[in-house]
Amino acid sequence: MLEYAYRMESSKEVADPSAIIDRDDTYDWYLNLGPLANVNRQYFREKIPTWNDFATHPDYDAFWKRQAFAPWLTRVTAPTLNVAGWWDQEDFYGPLKIYDLLERHDSAHENFLVVGPWNHGGWSSGEGRKLGRVDFGSATAAYYREKILAPFFAYYLKGKGRPPVSEALTFRTGVNEWVRHDAWPPTRNLVYRRLYLRSEGKLSFDPPPAAPATAPAFDSYVSDPASPVPYRQRPIRLGVGWTTWLVEDQRFVHRRPDVLAWSTDPLTSDVTVSGKIVANLFASTTGTDSDWIVKLIDVYPEKYPTDPEMGGYQLMIAGDVTRGRYRRSIEKPEPLVPGAVQRYEIAFAGNDHVFRAGHRIMVQVQSTWFPVIDRNPQRFVPNIFQAQESDFQRATQRVFRSGQQASYIAVPVEVALR
Repeated sequence: MLEYAYRMESSKEVADPSAIIDRDDTYDWYLNLGPLANVNRQYFREKIPTWNDFATHPDYDAFWKRQAFAPWLTRVTAPTLNVAGWWDQEDFYGPLKIYDLLERHDSAHENFLVVGPWNHGGWSSGEGRKLGRVDFGSATAAYYREKILAPFFAYYLKGKGRPPVSEALTFRTGVNEWVRHDAWPPTRNLVYRRLYLRSEGKLSFDPPPAAPATAPAFDSYVSDPASPVPYRQRPIRLGVGWTTWLVEDQRFVHRRPDVLAWSTDPLTSDVTVSGKIVANLFASTTGTDSDWIVKLIDVYPEKYPTDPEMGGYQLMIAGDVTRGRYRRSIEKPEPLVPGAVQRYEIAFAGNDHVFRAGHRIMVQVQSTWFPVIDRNPQRFVPNIFQAQESDFQRATQRVFRSGQQASYIAVPVEVALR
């Protein structure tokens, strides 16, 4: 966000942060920057309007409502092909949300969705066979351009060929095949199942038993803003790895005590997850504000003969964050009550993935994801952009997993037709 604002509106009068950012490890540069209040003090000097808008309007207020595009999407009459990538590192939410809003008024049935195994704009050029180390078995981007995009334009612009035959077309990762849907999210042959966080790092579709009175019903960690969890493996080099970080092997956080992990036993059969995943966390903090990051991960078998380099690989299928102050409203933030157990619902944008037999499903929970997400002081302040160094504090985080406070991930699982 900082670099974006600079590139939008910089001038010679403003120090260029991109010129002095540590190109060997931007993690260090952003951490040494300190609170976001230092951005204007040290670099922008109140002369970058975009940054000033961000800093002045941290909540969803009238400023942001005036710019919302949703009201205008009730009037679209042109045929629309919405295109997204499962690992879009910049705007996965956007095309899915636009599709959803248009669909509510699509009486002509001319609103369509395509989602492939791409990063931001990955469908527009290249073959699209691989993203990072993950091989999808075919030239998915070329297929999209030749078999989906070109026929779409030919029909609606030149009157040639036929209209799209399906409402939504998604590339189902794990089995690497295109799947047609008559609605998105899918509604047929699906049942929501709960993956429960269990004791001893276990993840299971079976609900946890009642915890003995002497046993803790939670897992805990200390979140320290002075040592945040990196969003990808360090060093985070400037301009390197940004386009593929969402498919990076998540094993790099394993030794960190501020990342909790739960995993299933090796699956005995395939588990197909298609639609919207929702994380339900019951959690507490000793602070008065907190971030909660949840990641859903496909863990490959340690021995993977078809692609030995992928042995043991931990591929993030979904990941998102919620900020505690907005648990009730994004318009009116509220402090958390230290020690109080709160329910947090984190809805992921969408997925279509098969966890293959022999793989494991993993869930990770943490409270920092730096610097792709700014550090939460963990002490409530009216505006995080104005937080001071003294506002940043360590906090003990607890994730509960028993009884009425059993945390779980709700996943839409495809069921076989009888």
